Amino acid sequence: MKLLIALDALLREGSVSAAAASMGMQVSAMSRMLAQLREFYGDPLLERTGQGMRPTPFAEALRLEVRGLANDAELLLARTPDSASALPWGSHHGPGSNSARAFSQPQNQNQAQNQTQPQATPLAPGSSALDRLAGEPSPQMIAERMAMIGQASAPSQRLAKYIAGIAAGPGRTRPLTQEEGRDALGIVLRGEADPFQTGALLATMQFRGLTAVELAGFAEAVQLHAADGGAAETGESVETAMADLNWPAYFSPRLRTVPWFLHAARLVALAGHRVLIHGFGSNVASGRLLLQAAQDGAIPVADSLEDARQALAQEGIAYLPVTAYCPQLAGLLALYPAFEMRTPVNTAVHVLNPGGAPASMLGAAQTSDRELFRTAAALTGCLDAAVTGANRDFAQVTPDRPTPVFRLTGGEEARFTLPSTPASRMPIPAALTQQEYWLAVWTGAARDDLAEAVIVKTAALALMTLRRAPEAEFSACLEDAATLWRNRPRQLRPAGSDAASVRKP
Repeated sequence: MKLLIALDALLREGSVSAAAASMGMQVSAMSRMLAQLREFYGDPLLERTGQGMRPTPFAEALRLEVRGLANDAELLLARTPDSASALPWGSHHGPGSNSARAFSQPQNQNQAQNQTQPQATPLAPGSSALDRLAGEPSPQMIAERMAMIGQASAPSQRLAKYIAGIAAGPGRTRPLTQEEGRDALGIVLRGEADPFQTGALLATMQFRGLTAVELAGFAEAVQLHAADGGAAETGESVETAMADLNWPAYFSPRLRTVPWFLHAARLVALAGHRVLIHGFGSNVASGRLLLQAAQDGAIPVADSLEDARQALAQEGIAYLPVTAYCPQLAGLLALYPAFEMRTPVNTAVHVLNPGGAPASMLGAAQTSDRELFRTAAALTGCLDAAVTGANRDFAQVTPDRPTPVFRLTGGEEARFTLPSTPASRMPIPAALTQQEYWLAVWTGAARDDLAEAVIVKTAALALMTLRRAPEAEFSACLEDAATLWRNRPRQLRPAGSDAASVRKP
């Protein structure tokens, strides 16, 4: 029982030290209890990230049940012989309830996420009537009021409930479930939210930090909204695998790097795999850069999902701007100047999979984000992925320094590091622009050992991901990528010359 009370404190406070303080014990004692809980459940429960300790999906599944059990314990301890009424076991908790079954071994993470949760569990520790101001509702009263808002309620009411849950303050907040995240962003994308609600949702979640479960829910909301309207309303996925490899590339406006990964994607397409790249549109400076690079590199630029499907069938590769895929999402991404910071939608775009590809190439600079993206990708149904640690905006290997890679292979998690290899960095000739030099490397008009190593190693990692090859076979994938590079067609056909699916941005 004491371990579950400790788990409740850990999930509420989000740190070992704060949980220890809330229970009046030493930090070392709380650390030992966390270690015992981890050993018992066989799950980390809390993982250290750049924004503090983040609960695992299994811990999130236990959160409300553990909170309910802790609340029952607090009510029991508050009872006196003079109490006028008995503890209401039958209403929410008690013997045989969900909270009483919280201390049980998990069978698997996915099953734990789908467990039925109590509908009216207090989100904060209970307090006595003496501790509350006159007329102040108890946590139980608040939870019961929130529980009255269900899927049949108005969209703005449901969104208000979600905001109340994530913004209630220390000890009262909880993350959204995957279904709640999908519903919340879906309400915003359909224009059913008050603008103040949209700002509150995005700012609060960004401040607190996204969970992988919330990120997956947001990604599903975008994909359902961008698909057929009727299916989006019923929550049924209409996504079909029109691509083999998903490659998001949402450049920061401040990024001034050369998009060598586009050449790597072309090599993968030459190997017979359909590659769908997606990123910003012409309404953003970095989007215009990528659109121009796609055109110069003979990569079709689609103006709809159907155009992308045709381009992939004809050319094996396509670039899909978010403005063509989901204009409402593009509008939310354009809110950056209003906040002067990224919001959760800026993170969610990195795990979008518009083409329903079974494999993804993702980029994340921070270790916590690599874990976040990999877990979110798995939750959205992607079984094969490589998350590189060289850049936060797209997947690209840096051969002159070690590149950490977080993998999903058939749904199994793994991680390894690509070793660095010496390569000469060539300065861009003064007579050429960055874009011209990028194109000259493909055509052979310019030689750059480092750039070629970036292209070949990135393509090799993509091939390794598509083939579900073990780490030991990276060398074979590297040889195949090098052969594709040597045999590439040097002359590029202008984008849109004979493909109906190609559009100018």
